[in-house]
Amino acid sequence: MVKFGTANTKYLGDVMNAINDIYEKVKSRDPDQPEFHQAVLEVLESLEPVLEAHPEYASIVERVVEPDRLIHFRVPWVDDSGNVQVNRGFRIQFNGAIGPYKGGLRFHPSVNASILKFLAFEQIFKNSLTGLPMGGGKGGSDFNPKGKSDDEVMRFCQSFMMELWRHIGQDCDVPAGDIGVGGREIGYMFGMYKKLRNDFQAGVLTGKGLSYGGSLIRPEATGYGLVYFAREMLATKGKSFEGAKVSISGSGNVAQFACEKVLDLGGVPVTMSDSSGWIHDTAGIDREKLAWIMDLKNNRRGRISEYADAHDGVTFTASAPEPTPNGLWGVDVDVALPCATQNELNGAEAQMLVDNNVIAVAEGANMPCTPEAVEVFHKNGILFAPGKASNAGGVATSGLEMSQNSLRLSWSREEVDQRLENIMINIHKNASETAKQYGREGDYVFGANVAGFLKIAEAMQAQGIV
Repeated sequence: MVKFGTANTKYLGDVMNAINDIYEKVKSRDPDQPEFHQAVLEVLESLEPVLEAHPEYASIVERVVEPDRLIHFRVPWVDDSGNVQVNRGFRIQFNGAIGPYKGGLRFHPSVNASILKFLAFEQIFKNSLTGLPMGGGKGGSDFNPKGKSDDEVMRFCQSFMMELWRHIGQDCDVPAGDIGVGGREIGYMFGMYKKLRNDFQAGVLTGKGLSYGGSLIRPEATGYGLVYFAREMLATKGKSFEGAKVSISGSGNVAQFACEKVLDLGGVPVTMSDSSGWIHDTAGIDREKLAWIMDLKNNRRGRISEYADAHDGVTFTASAPEPTPNGLWGVDVDVALPCATQNELNGAEAQMLVDNNVIAVAEGANMPCTPEAVEVFHKNGILFAPGKASNAGGVATSGLEMSQNSLRLSWSREEVDQRLENIMINIHKNASETAKQYGREGDYVFGANVAGFLKIAEAMQAQGIV
């Protein structure tokens, strides 16, 4: 059951009953989708006061938790040995009330309908918060690009696009990259889309190369935006990144550029990780060391353990199945930025951070903190930013890429970065002021959920039952 405060009137009871009924219906329809249930519950827990003020939005809630459409298809491709392989492809177009569907494509063995529905559902509110006209969507495949040759990746991407192309378009649905989908994969998919359509729609995919319609700052955007948001949170307590020790999980795109922006603001990143384990550099990961990690991960496709072998005074710890004080989140830091994957930081690990006097936690990945972890942070007064607000910089800059494509021009690096920074400042302001308006000052989860929902609800109400 959804947890709400005690209702003092029949009407409040009716509101809670209606929301509980919606959540139970979501679970009964898709009982095997725990990640999706988790994402829906987080939003529903925020909406009781909204429905008290806007009872006309009750039917909106029931519609917003159901995707517009879920596309599921087969992706056959031929490996380098001449063997036919078959993967599953998905695209979930969740809500297009304020603009074309917008959200990444993820290529990873863990991909399934539950994970993609949770990501697409989160994307609705994240895109709404950016202030740009973008609906929510997500997609991908259980294909694993790790260990595949460039030719294998190309053949898979081309086969994937041979089905996906009929469902997307620059004014309909605009995919981007995500885990396992970088510039290489976007390029292969864009090439096949162009061939199938016989039409150069630059705005159909974002995260493109600069030579064919990509935007400066797009690779950096999620990590940069994360740190901009965390900076705004810290400022509410009179704090900054200057001299702050920062733990970062992951070592992919988001983690790399979060690390870079932390350095820009005077912070000291001390950890990074991958699926094999994590490194702790007590001296700090400086710009030269970060460049080494970027080469390791982006070019050599190596493991983070190699960093410890190449640098003095660095420890590498293999991944452990259970939380431990010797784990990444047991390191004494001021700011924590989980940037790896969903549900990577649990309640016990959150308590470790609290015990080590962490000031702020901001999600760089999508839903990396479990509900138990979020509860620990809130209970202890830790500044906590949910991913739908703090990692919105990536999709925001994708939206800026779409704008440049529509205008048939390119903005400078400085102009895109300034626009990104302004968007993140405004997201922080919107989430903060919305929370305060409803008597939940400092609760960024509540503020982001409600601010994102209200814009969607107003649009859906205006457009009728469609």
